[in-house]
Amino acid sequence: MAKLFTQEVPEIYDGIIEIVGVARDPGSRAKIAVNSADSSIDPVGACVGMRGSRVQAVVNELAGEKIDIIQWSADPATFIISALSPADVAKVVLDEDRKRIDVVVPEDQLSLAIGRRGQNVRLASQLSGWQVDIMTEAAESEKRQAEYKACTELFVDQLDVDETLALLLVAEGFRTMEEVAYVAPEEFAGIEGFDESLVEELQNRARESLDRSSAVSEKVRIELGVSDEIAAIEGLTTAMMVTLGEAGIKTLDDLGDLAADELISKEDGILRDTGLTEEQANTIIMAARAHWFEDEETEADATEADATEEGATEEKVVEAE
Repeated sequence: MAKLFTQEVPEIYDGIIEIVGVARDPGSRAKIAVNSADSSIDPVGACVGMRGSRVQAVVNELAGEKIDIIQWSADPATFIISALSPADVAKVVLDEDRKRIDVVVPEDQLSLAIGRRGQNVRLASQLSGWQVDIMTEAAESEKRQAEYKACTELFVDQLDVDETLALLLVAEGFRTMEEVAYVAPEEFAGIEGFDESLVEELQNRARESLDRSSAVSEKVRIELGVSDEIAAIEGLTTAMMVTLGEAGIKTLDDLGDLAADELISKEDGILRDTGLTEEQANTIIMAARAHWFEDEETEADATEADATEEGATEEKVVEAE
């Protein structure tokens, strides 16, 4: 598709317009993101052409495949909103660490945003590289309330504080014990009533709680038979290893046989609730597969050594003759 647009749009061929990305369901629908190096040139309009002539030429070559041409933006929220066109978006909430974005749409826009069989949101996710979750305003409100309640209960239980203090932490954006334990103390400065001694005490309690949880998870990991080799892979927490063990993933080969989607798929991924990105999942899987390549290199070295030894023996025989 990129080559076809390069052929049909002189501005792309000349490098004035850049194709930033393409996502496709071949034969059905595609989204292509474009950007212009010249602010006076509209990249979308240039790709569409006079009366749609340029994009129609590409559509004809692809047997009628529907194509959405999207203006690329460096701002993920703006770009994803454009990528979900033609749906109207009410609000977005980004999680930059996990590269996930909640997109809130009016009830009457939900089916349009998701698309037939999830096609629209899936292509937008592929194009942007972000995991995109579509929800209605009512669903978003329920989700936020559930998150607030869960986080408040977590802090009350693990930090041994009252509900008022826990609610203050949640209201300031704290969601996990790791955040309480390891953010800079200055992050608490804006919370009314939080002095230096209170912050120090809270962080100490949070670290102690994490240590206890880690010790429990490590014990369970060993009981489940998850190998020490998996435990040595960077990026896997003990809680993740427990989840893997419960799913029967206990050796490097078990983990290496998986695809990233089997780990993080929103529907049934083994580690779908851990916030791993596709890049992180692939890194973990490749680390598990590393010994395969080491074994191949060892076998290749052994074969080469045997060949060298055999050649030397034949040479001695020839000299003796």
